[in-house]
Amino acid sequence: MNERIRQLADQAHEYASGVYNQRIATEGPENVFFYQISNDKFAQLIVRECADIATMNQHGWASAGSYVLEHFGVE
Repeated sequence: MNERIRQLADQAHEYASGVYNQRIATEGPENVFFYQISNDKFAQLIVRECADIATMNQHGWASAGSYVLEHFGVE
Protein backbone atom coordinates (compact mmCIF):
# COMPACT_ATOMS: atom_id res chain seq x y z
CA MET A 1 0.00 0.00 0.00
CA ASN A 2 1.48 3.34 -0.92
CA GLU A 3 1.34 6.66 0.90
CA ARG A 4 -1.65 7.96 -1.09
CA ILE A 5 -3.80 4.98 -0.05
CA ARG A 6 -2.80 5.57 3.58
CA GLN A 7 -3.77 9.23 3.23
CA LEU A 8 -7.18 8.31 1.80
CA ALA A 9 -7.73 5.76 4.58
CA ASP A 10 -6.85 8.37 7.21
CA GLN A 11 -9.17 10.89 5.57
CA ALA A 12 -12.01 8.35 5.55
CA HIS A 13 -11.37 7.48 9.21
CA GLU A 14 -11.43 11.15 10.20
CA TYR A 15 -14.65 11.72 8.25
CA ALA A 16 -16.26 8.66 9.84
CA SER A 17 -15.39 9.87 13.35
CA GLY A 18 -17.46 13.02 12.90
CA VAL A 19 -20.35 11.37 11.09
CA TYR A 20 -20.51 8.48 13.56
CA ASN A 21 -20.92 10.78 16.55
CA GLN A 22 -23.63 12.81 14.81
CA ARG A 23 -25.55 9.72 13.74
CA ILE A 24 -25.31 8.06 17.18
CA ALA A 25 -27.11 11.07 18.64
CA THR A 26 -29.98 10.86 16.14
CA GLU A 27 -30.21 7.19 15.19
CA GLY A 28 -28.97 5.36 18.27
CA PRO A 29 -25.85 3.21 18.65
CA GLU A 30 -27.51 -0.02 17.55
CA ASN A 31 -28.13 1.40 14.04
CA VAL A 32 -24.77 3.04 13.30
CA PHE A 33 -21.59 1.16 12.38
CA PHE A 34 -18.32 3.11 12.35
CA TYR A 35 -16.46 0.88 9.93
CA GLN A 36 -19.32 0.88 7.46
CA ILE A 37 -19.19 4.68 7.37
CA SER A 38 -15.39 4.64 7.10
CA ASN A 39 -15.27 1.95 4.42
CA ASP A 40 -17.98 3.65 2.34
CA LYS A 41 -16.08 6.95 2.46
CA PHE A 42 -12.78 5.22 1.65
CA ALA A 43 -14.36 3.62 -1.43
CA GLN A 44 -15.79 6.97 -2.53
CA LEU A 45 -12.39 8.63 -2.18
CA ILE A 46 -10.67 5.92 -4.22
CA VAL A 47 -13.30 6.10 -6.96
CA ARG A 48 -13.00 9.89 -7.05
CA GLU A 49 -9.22 9.67 -7.32
CA CYS A 50 -9.51 7.13 -10.16
CA ALA A 51 -12.06 9.31 -11.95
CA ASP A 52 -9.70 12.28 -11.65
CA ILE A 53 -6.89 10.21 -13.14
CA ALA A 54 -9.10 9.00 -15.99
CA THR A 55 -10.13 12.58 -16.69
CA MET A 56 -6.49 13.63 -16.76
CA ASN A 57 -5.88 10.96 -19.42
CA GLN A 58 -6.71 13.61 -21.97
CA HIS A 59 -2.96 14.22 -21.77
CA GLY A 60 -2.48 11.07 -23.81
CA TRP A 61 -1.20 8.29 -21.58
CA ALA A 62 -1.31 4.95 -23.31
CA SER A 63 -3.55 3.58 -20.57
CA ALA A 64 -5.28 5.32 -17.70
CA GLY A 65 -5.62 1.90 -16.06
CA SER A 66 -1.89 1.33 -15.89
CA TYR A 67 -1.42 4.82 -14.51
CA VAL A 68 -4.03 4.15 -11.78
CA LEU A 69 -2.20 0.95 -10.79
CA GLU A 70 1.10 2.81 -10.65
CA HIS A 71 -0.48 5.71 -8.75
CA PHE A 72 -1.72 3.42 -5.99
CA GLY A 73 1.36 1.20 -6.00
CA VAL A 74 -0.49 -1.91 -7.19
CA GLU A 75 1.42 -4.44 -9.29
